[in-house]
Amino acid sequence: MKHVAVVDLGFGDAGKGTVVDWLCATRPVHTVVRFNGGAQAAHNVVLRDGRHHTFAQFGAGTFHSGVGTHLSRHVVVDPLALAAEADHLATVGVTDALDRLTVDGEALLATPYHRAANRAREIARGADRHGSCGLGVGEAVAYGLAHPDDAPRVADCHSPALLRRRLTVLRDRLTAELGPLDAPPVEDCLPAYTGFAGRVTIVDRSWLAGALRSGTCVFEGAQGVLLDEWHGFHPYTTWSTTTFANADSLLAEAGLPGDVTRVGVLRVVTTRHGAGPLVTEDPNLPLADPHNPTNPWQGRFRFGHFDAVAHRYALAAAGGVDGLALTHLDLTGPDLRICRRYDTTDRLTPGPPGDLDRQAALTARLLRSRPLYDDPPTDWTEAVSAELGTPVVLTSHGPTADDKTAHGPLLTPPALIGAG
Repeated sequence: MKHVAVVDLGFGDAGKGTVVDWLCATRPVHTVVRFNGGAQAAHNVVLRDGRHHTFAQFGAGTFHSGVGTHLSRHVVVDPLALAAEADHLATVGVTDALDRLTVDGEALLATPYHRAANRAREIARGADRHGSCGLGVGEAVAYGLAHPDDAPRVADCHSPALLRRRLTVLRDRLTAELGPLDAPPVEDCLPAYTGFAGRVTIVDRSWLAGALRSGTCVFEGAQGVLLDEWHGFHPYTTWSTTTFANADSLLAEAGLPGDVTRVGVLRVVTTRHGAGPLVTEDPNLPLADPHNPTNPWQGRFRFGHFDAVAHRYALAAAGGVDGLALTHLDLTGPDLRICRRYDTTDRLTPGPPGDLDRQAALTARLLRSRPLYDDPPTDWTEAVSAELGTPVVLTSHGPTADDKTAHGPLLTPPALIGAG
């Protein structure tokens, strides 16, 4: 079987984690490769016995014995958050998560100084907040772009003197720009980073090529294409490439270009956590999500009717998929409708990466747009497939792997192909 890449075709929170968990439950998987984002990811996995974990940096296949996690150089790594996540995994029965973890030494580090600066900037925006998660991931990326030779990286954790210097320069630059930061002294941070280096396996980029040749790997994306740094609705976006681009580049570097099945994940209810356009938002929908409560940084978790216009745009921006995973079908009912067009258009066209003025104009247009609804379809799976011109290859009626059903051969577990 080819490797599998899983990307969210919405604003995030569509169920990437539960899809990755199902893939790891139904076939042998060598490693889950994280290829964007950082500790702000929140991929919820619920087991049939009720155990639950929100995967942020560990791959969502970690409940399955022997499945590794690789944090590629495209991930912003937060060792402090990683340690807390490993502690929670231990309480739900996974005591060897760190033993199964590899981290690319080139990956940027997220530090308390990035987090404090991120929160200071978001507070200063007042009513114009972007809906940041407040964890410093975007701040770390921005600093890495502005100061590539000084940005703290995972490999620096092996060199305390170098890391001390880079953390000090980072703190001083951000303090000079923003004023005093709510963050600990550099000397108090160093033991955590050196301890991280002594506990996990830090590798170079050649490691992944070997893993990809050792067995099936699942590339687990973070956030959603509609939040992409270049194709999302600026400025309500992430400092991360949320399409398949990073996964494609990692495969190409390993000499395996195109050796992947591309899966796009969608909720049957279009949702958004935080500020920004959500054309089909409807506060009267009788829905709630226990894993996505209101929080002081992102704000409300918002629900809308299925937005085929936005998801067609995401599909085009991602370069297409081989199949769709349609989740949350247990939430369908007479109140949920489908939007095939807005009052302004029935199609949005992605532009070239880098044109943020174009994306900001698109955002302004969407904030003025109004949805035009059709009645609920008799068969949601068939309707979504028709609207997006792509087969639905996996459906989900609940949070566990047992609630998933494969359709057609693309994702059918190998042991079941030809059975019956």
